[in-house]
Amino acid sequence: MQQISTLKAVPRRPGGSRAANRLRNAGKLPAVVYGHKQDPESVVLDYHEVEMQLRHGVHVVNLDIAGKVQSCLFKDTQYDHLGATLLHVDLTRVDLNERVTVQVPLELRGTPKGVADGGVLRQELMELEVECLVTSIPDVIRVNVSDLAMDQVLHVSELKLDPGITAMHDPDIVVATVRQPIVQAEPTGEAPVEGAAEPEVIAKGKVEEEEGKEEKE
Repeated sequence: MQQISTLKAVPRRPGGSRAANRLRNAGKLPAVVYGHKQDPESVVLDYHEVEMQLRHGVHVVNLDIAGKVQSCLFKDTQYDHLGATLLHVDLTRVDLNERVTVQVPLELRGTPKGVADGGVLRQELMELEVECLVTSIPDVIRVNVSDLAMDQVLHVSELKLDPGITAMHDPDIVVATVRQPIVQAEPTGEAPVEGAAEPEVIAKGKVEEEEGKEEKE
């Protein structure tokens, strides 16, 4: 795990959406710190500093609230409906010697053997939920898929994780597959078969209509 960085936080009074918007317009980010049987604290963080930490896959930071430093884990993030603008973060206080459960991105490495046979690699699981020490949270879990052959499936149970890191997913969940690409048949331009029966129906209707006229006459 990389060295833990420090984020400056300023206490704030909980406010509504307008107050939160004013903070974001000023380059600040509303946040809440909770956990360890202490009262929740509403704070203000620097928007760009938090965004940079999250972009680099950071999970744990030292939060400096008015000179009081405590280790905190990014627990939840809230974005706008486009998923582009960070709106709010929740952090939870942690002890560096405790184990926590977090989501870590999965990154596939290598070219599967099955690709040479015409297969296509498909990643089914993008993040892996793991339990580990706070100080051992990986930024990303890299998975070598070079040995995957055609029609082969890689499961969670087959992932090679560092000592002390435990996968919390069902072992049978699929991580990646190599399959033949699905080829959709091109339209032929021919009329549907059902349409061929329509002239018979029309002709029958005309015959009945003519017979009805003859009976009247």
